[in-house]
Amino acid sequence: MTTAEHPAAPAAPGVSAERLFAAREAALSDLAGHAEDVARACHAMAVRFHRGGKLVVFGTGPASTDAQHVAVEFVHPVIVGKRALPAISLTADIATVTGVAASQGMAGIFAHQIRRLGEPADIALGICASPADESVLAGLAAARELGMLTIALTGQSPGDTGARPGTGGPAARPVADHVLTAASADPRIIKEVQVTTYHVLWELVHVFFEQPGVLAPGVVS
Repeated sequence: MTTAEHPAAPAAPGVSAERLFAAREAALSDLAGHAEDVARACHAMAVRFHRGGKLVVFGTGPASTDAQHVAVEFVHPVIVGKRALPAISLTADIATVTGVAASQGMAGIFAHQIRRLGEPADIALGICASPADESVLAGLAAARELGMLTIALTGQSPGDTGARPGTGGPAARPVADHVLTAASADPRIIKEVQVTTYHVLWELVHVFFEQPGVLAPGVVS
């Protein structure tokens, strides 16, 4: 092909492809920099699965479909030979979600379900772009009250440059044992980083299962 057949794309004022990719690269690089935090969360998940627990996933808006994505990957692994593990998405039952929302408000849609479906051995994974999502935080709080392992995937609030990326906002920390934060306030980048994060969670959980002896308490401290 010649340059005449494929002329250069017109430059958008103030925006370039390089800048768009750089923003994503920075957020993913930050995620890689917190590999130990991710590994700790995965080990804790694997221990719960090993003890007979199930994964309970939830999120609002675009994250509601992420919750279903996570659940199906654990229940029906796309990689042949990987172990199927029990998982449910609290966003899949629209009748229950809307019924609870109508009577208790949106903030109660996950907490209500967790109190009736969750068990102390289970894992609660809340996904949200905003670290202050009331529905997700209430769900994680209810899960913690039951003794479930609680994990939050969040993004940064706009202007939240003071917090160390990866530590999560102050709203998520009191209700989550593990907070994994996408180092961006852009909802598009947060979404992309979170997809990568939960795929890594899935992979590392299976890595722990494939290594005899690592599921004993205290192996990863």
